[in-house]
Amino acid sequence: MNNGIILNNRVLDIVFVALVVAQVLKVIISLFVEKRINFRKFLDTGSMPSSHTASVCSLATATGLQEGVQSIYFAITIVFAIVVMYDATGVRRAVGKQAVVLNKIIENIHRKEGYSIIEENLKELLGHTPLEVFGGAVLGVLIALILY
Repeated sequence: MNNGIILNNRVLDIVFVALVVAQVLKVIISLFVEKRINFRKFLDTGSMPSSHTASVCSLATATGLQEGVQSIYFAITIVFAIVVMYDATGVRRAVGKQAVVLNKIIENIHRKEGYSIIEENLKELLGHTPLEVFGGAVLGVLIALILY
C-alpha cells in the first residue's frame, strides 16, 4: 500500500484534498455570483459543489482503484456515497426549506407581537440541489483519478 503525504494514508489524503478543493471552489464561485469574496462559504454547508459528495465520491473512487471494484471495501464506500448524496438532496434540503418557513413565521411573530422566540434565525442552507451534488460527485471522482 502506498502511503500518503498528508495523513500517511493515500486514500484519506485524496478525500482531504477533495474536501478542501470543494470548499475553496465554493468561495471562488461565490465571488462570481455575489460579486464579492465570501470566506464564510469555506465553512458553510450547501452551495456548489457539495463537499460531502466530493468527499465520499473521492473515497469510493480511490478505494476502487486501490482495492478493486470487486472488493467489499468498494461496495461499502459506494453504498455510503449513495446514502450521503441522497441525504444531501433529500433530508437536509427539506430541513433547509422548513427553516425558511419557520424563520418567516418567527419574523412575523416578532413584527406583530414585538418579541422574538429565538435569538437568531435557523440555518436555511443545509442541503444541496441535484446539480450541486452532481458537481461534487464529478469533482470527487476527478480528484481521485488525478491523485491516485
